[in-house]
Amino acid sequence: MAKKTKTVEENLKDLFDLQTIDSKIDQIKILKGALPIEVKDLEDEIVGLETRISKLNDTLEDIQNGILKHKENIKTSESLIERYNKQLDEVKNNREFEALTKEIELQNLEIQLSEKRIREATDEKAGKTEILEKTQERRDQKQNDLVQKKEELEKIIEKTEKEEKTLSNKSEKAQNKIEERMLKYYHKTRNAYRNGLAVVTYRRGSCGGCFNRIPPQLQIEIGNRKELITCEHCGRVLVDHEIAGIKIDED
Repeated sequence: MAKKTKTVEENLKDLFDLQTIDSKIDQIKILKGALPIEVKDLEDEIVGLETRISKLNDTLEDIQNGILKHKENIKTSESLIERYNKQLDEVKNNREFEALTKEIELQNLEIQLSEKRIREATDEKAGKTEILEKTQERRDQKQNDLVQKKEELEKIIEKTEKEEKTLSNKSEKAQNKIEERMLKYYHKTRNAYRNGLAVVTYRRGSCGGCFNRIPPQLQIEIGNRKELITCEHCGRVLVDHEIAGIKIDED
């Protein structure tokens, strides 16, 4: 901030110069477009897909372990049935025969149950495997998209980084030349509009920001440069073409 008091005209000129610099920075950001956001979104989505893939792999491992366990149960039951069948040849009474027969029936039921569980687990495994493959395909596609988006962004950054840094330094220096109250109003107005225009000229009697008509008396006051004049419709600071360094023929 300058120590010596400046005229309104000087402040208006400095405001317009600042607006010109900031608008150039805005153009660079527009050139980058939504790429930085798209890159971040893709990175987040890939992390989410990687997490899902990891969980699916864990689930498939659990399912496979379950299948192996049921297969082992079947082998155990078959071994017991074989043993009980041999013992049937050596029974001495009906009681022993019935007991062994029940054990054989029980083991057959165990085998049937394990086979059912294996079929269910196999179906579940097939479903989870299909989901896993689709998730991996989506992850791979998103990774390819990310590489392309990053390359696009890096090319733009490479072209504009130096210019943007230079303009940012100029913007900071320009802000230091403007009175605090004007600078606060500038930032407040600039943040209120998507195009970032807080200081505009008028042409053919209309505001250069919202294009509403400016009363003749207000046009005279703008030209006098004795006070900060704002558009009564949009609140933007209005400057004349001479302040802006623009030569134009008014109709």
